[in-house]
Amino acid sequence: MPRLHRRDLLRSSASMAAFAALSGGTALAAPQQGLAHPVALKNVRLLPSPYRTAVEANLKYLLSLSADRFLHNYHKFAGLPVKGELYGGWEADTIAGEGLGHYLSALALMYAQTGNQECKTRIAYIVSEMAKVQAAQGDGYVAGFLRKRKDGTIVDGKEIFAEIAAGDIRSTGFDLNGAWSPLYNIHKVLAGLLDAEELVGNKQALTVCLGFARYLDKVFAKLSDAQMQDMLSCEYGGINESFAELYARTKDARWLKLAERIYDKKSLDPVLAGEDHLPNTHANTQIPKIIGLARIAEVGGPGSFKQGAAFFWDTVVHHHSFVIGGNGDREYFFAPDTTADHLTEQTCEHCGSYNMLKLTRHLYAWKPDAALFDYYERTQLNHILAAQNPKTGMFTYMTPMMSGAERGFSGPEDAFWCCVLSGMESHAKHGDSVYWESGNTFFVNLFIPSEVKSSFGAWQLQTRYPYEGDIHLKLNALHAPKVFALALRIPGWAESADITINGEKVEAVREHGYAVLRRTWKAGDAVTLSLPLALRLETAPGSERAVSILRGPMVMGADLGSAEKPFEGVAPALVGADLLAGIKPVAPQDAVYRTEGIGRPGELTLKPFYAQWEERSALYFNRYSEPEWAKYQAAYLAEQARLKDIAARSLDVMHLGEMQAEHDHALKAETSYPVIYRARNGRDARAGGFFSFEMAARKDGKDPGALMLAVTYWGGEVNRDFNIEVDGALVAHQLLTGQKPGEWLDLEYAIPLELTKGKDKITVRFVSLNRKSVGPVFGVRLFTAAPSGAK
Repeated sequence: MPRLHRRDLLRSSASMAAFAALSGGTALAAPQQGLAHPVALKNVRLLPSPYRTAVEANLKYLLSLSADRFLHNYHKFAGLPVKGELYGGWEADTIAGEGLGHYLSALALMYAQTGNQECKTRIAYIVSEMAKVQAAQGDGYVAGFLRKRKDGTIVDGKEIFAEIAAGDIRSTGFDLNGAWSPLYNIHKVLAGLLDAEELVGNKQALTVCLGFARYLDKVFAKLSDAQMQDMLSCEYGGINESFAELYARTKDARWLKLAERIYDKKSLDPVLAGEDHLPNTHANTQIPKIIGLARIAEVGGPGSFKQGAAFFWDTVVHHHSFVIGGNGDREYFFAPDTTADHLTEQTCEHCGSYNMLKLTRHLYAWKPDAALFDYYERTQLNHILAAQNPKTGMFTYMTPMMSGAERGFSGPEDAFWCCVLSGMESHAKHGDSVYWESGNTFFVNLFIPSEVKSSFGAWQLQTRYPYEGDIHLKLNALHAPKVFALALRIPGWAESADITINGEKVEAVREHGYAVLRRTWKAGDAVTLSLPLALRLETAPGSERAVSILRGPMVMGADLGSAEKPFEGVAPALVGADLLAGIKPVAPQDAVYRTEGIGRPGELTLKPFYAQWEERSALYFNRYSEPEWAKYQAAYLAEQARLKDIAARSLDVMHLGEMQAEHDHALKAETSYPVIYRARNGRDARAGGFFSFEMAARKDGKDPGALMLAVTYWGGEVNRDFNIEVDGALVAHQLLTGQKPGEWLDLEYAIPLELTKGKDKITVRFVSLNRKSVGPVFGVRLFTAAPSGAK
C-alpha cells in the first residue's frame, strides 16, 4: 500500500462530492453551499460510547469542585467575606481567577449536553456572587487574577489597569505589568458569562458581562494605537471574540469597534497576507486570536478576516500538526512540514486542539466541507479523548508523541492548568458537532451514538464505530413525510462505502466527501452506512522514514507497558518490505493487532492510542529495510562508545532540572525554571535572570590540567543570548540561532587553566543578556581536555 502524508489524505475529501443517482427513485444532490449551523447541544443526547463515558466522568468531576473556592480572589479583592479556600496550582499563581470562567462555560455546556439541574443551580449562584463582587467594586470590574510587583509582593491584579491607562505598559509575551496574561484570563471570564446566558438562559450573566466590558472599554479608550499594540504583545486569548459576541447580542456598535481594535498586527497581518509566520510563535496564543477574527467577520467585520482564518486553519492542519491532530512542540509552532523532527514528550498542548476544533466549526458554518470534519473527527477521537482519563476524570497538559513517554494527568485540586480548564469544556460537549443543518439539508458529520431532535425529525444513531464500520441511522419521528437531503460524511480515508436505505443496497459514486440522499423521508426510515476499517500507513512530514499506523480515523499505538514503570528501551521500529502484511489481528472487534516478524527490537501489540491512558505508547515508527536496520544498530553502538569515553574523562556532571542534583551542586537562580524536553531535564533563565552551581574540579585530589565545559542544548533554539562564566570570569558568550535543528547540540568551551588550577570546586554561571532567555541547558559536563590517563 502506498504511504500517504496525512495532509494529502485530509485534502482528498475536499475534492469529493455527494453520491450520484440512486436506484429506487432516490435522487442525490450536492450539499447546499452556504451558512450551516449545528443542531443545538440541548437537542442532542449521547448514547453509550467512549464519548458519553468521558462526559459522565467530567460531570462527576465538575460537581466535586467548589464554586466558592474558585470565587476566593473575587470575594477577597472586593472586600466581601471569603467563603472557600483558594485552590492550588495555577489558581494560586498570578493567573488565578481564570478557572471560574472555564468552570462557568463547562457547567453551561454540561447543562445543555445532559440537562443536569445542579449545573444550572451552580451557574445561578456563581453569577449572583459575581454581581455582588461587581457592585462592591463599584466600577464594573470583576476578576480574580494577581499581580507581582517589582518588589516581589503579590497583590490584586486590578492595579495594572491604572498603569496601562496611563500608558505604562510592560510586557514580555505572557507577563503584562507583573500579571500573567491577564487579558487571556479575562477572556475566559467573559466567555463563561456569555455561555451562561446563551446555553442556560441566565440573563444576569449578560448584565455582569456588559458591566465588565464597559470597564475595559474605558481603559482601552485611553490608549493610542501604538500603546494598544504594546499591550497586545501580551497573550490576550480570544477577548476580541467576546466583544464581537457582545455586539451580536446587543447590536451596540461600540463592541464591534472594540473587537476590531483588538488586533495584534505583528501576528495577524501575515495571516491576512497569506504568509506562514507561525514557526517559533506560541501556538495557543495565536489560535484564539484567529477565532476572534472569524467571529468578527460573522457579525459584520472585514471579509478579509474570513480568508485569514481559512488560511490559518489550512496552514496549521496541513503543515504544523501531528497525526492525532494536535500541534506544537513545547507549546510552539515549529517550521512547516517538520513534524518528524518534533516527536517529543512536550507536544500537543490540549488547549491548542480545543481551539482548533472551535475554529473548524466557524469555517464549516461558512461553507460545509467534509474535509473539515475529517480533521475534526481525527482530533476529537485521538487527542481530545486521549487527554482525559475516564477512570479519574483528570486531564493531561501535553499528549506526548515521543515513544515511551507517559501522559501525566492532573490532580483534582492542585493543578488547574489551562488544559485542565479547557478539558472541562471539551468533555462537556461531545454532542455539539455531530449534526448540522443548512437549508434543506441535514448533515451527519460525526458518527457518535446519539439521539437528536431537529427540524428534520428525531433521529437515532447507533454504532460501534470506529471499532466497527457499520453506522445505523433511524428516523424515529417525523410529523409528516418530508422531502429533504440527508448528507452523510464519507471520510477521505475510506476507499469505498456501502449504503442501504430500508435494507435496500444503493450503488453510488463519491463526490465532495458526502453521500447526499434526497428523497421523501418518513418516520421509520432506516439508513446504514458501512465503512471499511483497513489498516494503513501515514508518513510524518519531514521524514519518509517515520510512519504511523491508522485504522479508519483511529491512530494505533504500540503498548510499551504500564506508565507506573519507567521505560528504558529504545523507540520501537518496523523492519520489512511489506509492513502491513506483518500486522495481524488479535481482537479486531477491539482494534487490537500484533506485529509478526517486523517489530524491532521485539514484536509489538498495537491498540487504539487514545485509550492507552495508563500505558506508555509509541505511535510513530521509523521503518527500515533489513540492511538499513543493521547499519542503524552499528551507528548506535558507535555513539555509545563515544559517550563511554567522555564519561571516563569526566570530573563532574550537572543534571539541571533535577532536584537532588541541583541541591548537591548548590544551585542558585533568579527568574529561572526547570524544564523537560525530549525526556531530558534542563533549566532556563529568562529576562535578565541567571542560574549558577558548583562543580568538582579535581578527581582523587589530583590536578587534572586543562578542562573543558560541555553544554547540551536543543539545536533548534533561536534568539537565545547569554554569557557563561566560571568563578565570575567570562568563558563564553553564546547566541543560539537554530544552528542544528532537529538534533541535540553539544558545545564545548575551553576553560583557562588559571580559573581551575589548584581549585577543588568552581562555580559555573549562566546569565541572560538583552532580556533574552538562557538555553534551556540540558546538562553540563566538566571533563579533561586530554584522553583518560594523560598527565
